[in-house]
Amino acid sequence: QVQLVESGGGLVQAGGSLRLSCAASGSIFYINSMGWYRQAPGKQRELVATITKDSSTRYADSVKGRFTISRDVKNTVILQMNSLKPEDTAVYYCNADYRSMYQYWGQGTQVTVSS
Repeated sequence: QVQLVESGGGLVQAGGSLRLSCAASGSIFYINSMGWYRQAPGKQRELVATITKDSSTRYADSVKGRFTISRDVKNTVILQMNSLKPEDTAVYYCNADYRSMYQYWGQGTQVTVSS
């Protein structure tokens, strides 16, 4: 079992920055990768960024150049969000891939960007 605890969401003005954190605990030895997804009202959930054990990263085209995913300490993943836009407003969910068989999800943290 894996538990994911998210923090760092909030309200920010367009052009501002936020830093999201996701800490994994439990059977973390078997986590292959971690990442962030988001879901805006009336929209489907979409991938934002992922990072693997060897630190390979992947980003959605909409956030490239603005967001950075990194590993702070082992099994703690950071999403640094800069130059935020109103369209970034969504609930952001931390994700962990467990043995390539199961996806664990955090509870979600709200990010609101005002214009």
